[in-house]
Amino acid sequence: MRKYIASFSLVVFSSFFLVLSFPDFNLGFLAWVGLIPMTISINGKRTIPGFLLSLACGILFFSGTFYWIYAVQNFLLLYHIPLIIYFGLYFGVFGLLYSFVHNRLGVAPALFSAPFIWVSLEYVRASLSFLSLPWALLAHSQYQYPVIVQIVSLTGTYSLSFLIVMVNAALAAIILPVFDTYQWCQKGLPKIPPNLPLPKGRETFESLQKEGAIPPPLEKGDRGIKEWFEELKGKTFLLVTTASLLLFTMVYGYFTLATPITGNKVKISLVQGNIEQVKKWDPNSARDIRRIYAELTKQVSKEQPALILWPETATSESITQNPFYYKEVKELVQNTGIYLLLGSAQHQKFQGRGEKKKLKYYNSAFLIPPGLQTEKDQVYDKMRLFPFSEYLPFRENIPWSIIGIDISLSDNYIPGNRFTVFQHPDFRFGATICWENIFPDFVREFVKRGAQVMVNITNEAHFGKTAAPHQLVSMSVFRAVENRVYVVRCANTGVSCMIDPHGRIIDRVKNKEGRDIFVRGVMTGWIVPLDSKTIYTRYGDFFVWVALIGTVVFLVVALFRNRK
Repeated sequence: MRKYIASFSLVVFSSFFLVLSFPDFNLGFLAWVGLIPMTISINGKRTIPGFLLSLACGILFFSGTFYWIYAVQNFLLLYHIPLIIYFGLYFGVFGLLYSFVHNRLGVAPALFSAPFIWVSLEYVRASLSFLSLPWALLAHSQYQYPVIVQIVSLTGTYSLSFLIVMVNAALAAIILPVFDTYQWCQKGLPKIPPNLPLPKGRETFESLQKEGAIPPPLEKGDRGIKEWFEELKGKTFLLVTTASLLLFTMVYGYFTLATPITGNKVKISLVQGNIEQVKKWDPNSARDIRRIYAELTKQVSKEQPALILWPETATSESITQNPFYYKEVKELVQNTGIYLLLGSAQHQKFQGRGEKKKLKYYNSAFLIPPGLQTEKDQVYDKMRLFPFSEYLPFRENIPWSIIGIDISLSDNYIPGNRFTVFQHPDFRFGATICWENIFPDFVREFVKRGAQVMVNITNEAHFGKTAAPHQLVSMSVFRAVENRVYVVRCANTGVSCMIDPHGRIIDRVKNKEGRDIFVRGVMTGWIVPLDSKTIYTRYGDFFVWVALIGTVVFLVVALFRNRK
C-alpha cells in the first residue's frame, strides 16, 4: 500500500508543478522539471499501472489549468467530468506507451522516446475533429522567456514542447539511478524466487552466478557511486543530445533577440469596451454600448492612428441587418477619418439547397474605410467556429439535448470559407476571431497569403476574472514568433495588447492599478509590417511528422524486440 501511495504522491507533485507553470502563476521554469516525479512514478511499472498513474496526473493537471471553465455561463459539472477525463487520457496514453517501451527495450530507450510520444499526443489533441484544443501545450508555459521561444520560428511550437520533455527525461535519467540506489541501499535486491524456471541443462541459479552468467544478488548497501556511473553510461546519448539541443536553442534565441526589428512603422489603436456578457445581447443595453464605443473611438482618434480596432461582436446588433446602426458606425468612421476594424455578426445571404430552417449568421470582422464611397467594406467570416457555442458538432447524429445542451442557443452560426487578407493603404493584415488564434497552422495560412500583421479580435467576458485571458495571451506570443509578425489582440474585457515578432508583450490596456482584464480603456502603439520568411511559415509543423515517425519507430522496435 505504501508503494502505491508513494507513486500517487509523485504524480500529484508533477501535476502541481505543471499547473504552476502556466498563467496566472507563470512559474514557467517548473515545466522543465515538472514531469520528473511522474516519470519516477511510472518507471518500471507495467503498462496498466503506468497508464492509470499518468491518467491521474493528466486529470489533476487539466483540472487545475482549466478551472476557469466553471465561470462559463450554463456550463455544468456534467460536462466537465467527461471533458477532463478525455484530456487526461492523453497523459494516460503517454504513460502506457512509455511503459510499453520501457518494459521491452529498457529505461534508456524509453526516456529517449518520451519527447517523441509526448509531442505526437499533443498534436493529436490539437487536431482531433471538434475536440481539437491546442491549449496548455507544454511550450506555452515559456511565453515569458523570449530567449527560449525563438526556436519556434524554425520548427514550430511543438518543438519547444519536445525540448522541455527531453530535458525532463535527461534529468530523470540522472535521478533514477540515485533513486534506485537509495531504495536498494535500504532493502537490497530481492533474492531469486525459488519457483523461477531454470535454463535448460542447469541445476541451480547459484551455479549460473558463479559462472558470471547472471550477477549475484545485491545486499543492503552493496550499490554505490561506481554502479551509478555505470548506469549513466547507457544514457550518454540522451544526455549529450539534450544538452546540444538546449544549447542551440539558447544561442539561437540570444542572437535572434539581438537583431533589431526594422521597417516602416504604423500606428494602431485598440478600444477595450469592457461590456459585461449579460449586457452584450440585451436590447436595453444597445444604446449604452454604442455610446461607449463611440466615445472611446473619438478619444483614441486624437492619436491619429492608421487603424482603430474594436473587439469581436462589438456591435450589439448586426450592422448588415440594422441599416441605422451601420449608418451610425459609418458616420463615426468618416468623422474620424480613420479605418476601423470591428467585429459584428452578419446574416447568411443564401440558403443551402434543401435547407428548411431559418438562415444563420456569420461571425465576421469588417474593415470600414473612411469617407471613400467608392471603396467597399472588406469582410472576413470566422472559419473555425467554437463547438457547443456557435455550432453543434454532428448535430444530425448525436442527441446533444440528452445532456442538457440547448440546441437553439448552440447552433446559430455557419463557418466562413476564405482566408481574407485585409488591404490597408499602409499594410496588409489578417484577422482571426476569438479562439482561432490558438491554432498555429491556421494563423500561418494568413501569413502565407501575404498578411504582414496579425490581428485577433475576441470577447473573453464569459471567462470572468480567471486565468483564461492570460493563457490566451501566452498562446498569441507563439503566433508572433512562429511567423515573425506583430500580433495585436483587441478583447472586449481584456487582455488587449501588442506583441512584437520576438514574442515580447509591448504594452496592454490596463488601469492605474495595473489590472488588464475587466477594465475599460484605449491604447495606441506602433507596429512594423513585415513579410514573414520563417521556416515555420513556409513549411508548417513538419517537426510533428518527425515526432510521429519517431514514435512509430520506437513502438515497432519494442514490439518486434519482444517477439524476438
